[in-house]
Amino acid sequence: MTRRIVMTAFIAALVFFAGYAALFIAPDESTMHEVQRIFYFHLSAWMTSFTAFSLVFISNIAYLKTRRIQWDCLGVAAAEIGVACCSIGLITGPLWARPVWGIWWTWDARLTTTFILWLLYVSYLLLRGLLEDPQKRASLSAVFGIFAFLDVPLVYVSNRLWRTQHPQPVILGGAGSGLDPTMAKVLALCVFSIFAVMIPVLIDRYRLERLRHEYDELRVEIENRAPDPHSVPHSVPHSVPTRGVV
Repeated sequence: MTRRIVMTAFIAALVFFAGYAALFIAPDESTMHEVQRIFYFHLSAWMTSFTAFSLVFISNIAYLKTRRIQWDCLGVAAAEIGVACCSIGLITGPLWARPVWGIWWTWDARLTTTFILWLLYVSYLLLRGLLEDPQKRASLSAVFGIFAFLDVPLVYVSNRLWRTQHPQPVILGGAGSGLDPTMAKVLALCVFSIFAVMIPVLIDRYRLERLRHEYDELRVEIENRAPDPHSVPHSVPHSVPTRGVV
């Protein structure tokens, strides 16, 4: 318990310092000024979500190959984190876009593929809630999760393949791309802080999913063993022998 409290306090302090660095230590951007500071957690959320979705993809393939339920539990835990971080990215994006672009949203290639990505993984989680059988749920959701991941690389390259309202990448974007050294350090700190939050949440969610799976297996086993009241034949009364009259 003490170790958990210390770890939680450390992560909280790390997130607080990352937020302070994004607001007060990172230099002012010359064209967007203060609103650009959303960038540090906006990009961090997307990097975390892509990492989580990649983990879902790996877990889904591993489950279909091994049929070990541990992979299914890891996949759904990572999917929930990915959806949460993806939601943060979709919320912070318009907050940043409105002052800069003059619009909240536009259906260009980057934003459209990103919204589809969010819908796919929300559908992945909804699909799991519709299936009661643990094995069937794990198999179908694994196939769907592999299909959903195909949109992740498409989102990443969308503003490289097409002209979009979204700016060209400043990291790994080719000639002329790059960040101010201080900006890069603050971004790295923000990414590290988000990952520091993600890892213990992923572990706790994985453990919870293992318990849920054990409960589902016990429930299915009990239901299969319980006799169906409609299938029990009606009891036939035994004939009572008549006694002779003396």
